[in-house]
Amino acid sequence: MFGLRKTLSSLFSRQKVDEEWYESLEEALLLGDVGMHATQKLIKQLRLEAKQQKTESVDDLKAILAKLVEQLLSKLERAENPFLKSLLSSQQPQVWLIVGVNGAGKTTSIGKLCHHFQAQGKKVLLGAGDTFRAAAREQLMAWGEKNQVAVITQQSGDAAAVAHDAVQAGQSRQMDLVILDTAGRLSTQAHLMDELKKVKRVITKSQADAPHETILVIDGNTGQNGLSQVKAFHEALGLTAIIVTKLDGTAKGGILCAIAEEIPDNTPSVLAIGLGEKLEDLKPFKAADFSKSLIP
Repeated sequence: MFGLRKTLSSLFSRQKVDEEWYESLEEALLLGDVGMHATQKLIKQLRLEAKQQKTESVDDLKAILAKLVEQLLSKLERAENPFLKSLLSSQQPQVWLIVGVNGAGKTTSIGKLCHHFQAQGKKVLLGAGDTFRAAAREQLMAWGEKNQVAVITQQSGDAAAVAHDAVQAGQSRQMDLVILDTAGRLSTQAHLMDELKKVKRVITKSQADAPHETILVIDGNTGQNGLSQVKAFHEALGLTAIIVTKLDGTAKGGILCAIAEEIPDNTPSVLAIGLGEKLEDLKPFKAADFSKSLIP
């Protein structure tokens, strides 16, 4: 259960709605990683709706808040979510570039994506672009073995070379999807962010319309730091999508509200959310469903 949902459950069990109730709601939203801007917007809208509907019923306010959260999150939902539908591409293969900080769950998410698309009958190829850590290559190769998928790797060389080889192999083998892993890096490490830009340029040179998706994986437990990651990677790479992992544990979940409110220009959509360790535990993002998971 999301931490925010648990906190709000206690709040919505109260019968009296007064100024103290609204202050407690504001505190709960802030503690739940919703962020200052989104919290203030939601509280203002909730007060206005309550006044217009002439209601002080806790149940009514809960329903109104759930709808407001859904409306806010709807900008993160993509109608043609490729995780929901078959891969949409006029030219094969599609190429997805996966980025993020260390420990966010990039490689595990790649394994789950691989499993998902294979279940659709798609041919998938993986590229081990994390050339910093041998363990990362081994982990990706383990996922490839588990899914019976080939992995393009190099013992030496840079990430851009691996990306080039993977795209070329994807074309020659007529794959439906090439997924490229990259080394975890902090958004403040300028030279490593420059390397990602180089990887992206090399992919585009190898296939003019690629990468079709540039996806940031963030840990649902990172709170407002996750928002900083989205802003930095989006500015550097022009993200198309986000995957939020580890939402099955103590994560508060409100970070998506902050992202929706504070990244107004070309906001990357949320492709999927991770709700467990099993291959099937990567679920497509739907604003209505996520809102229900936040608001008890």
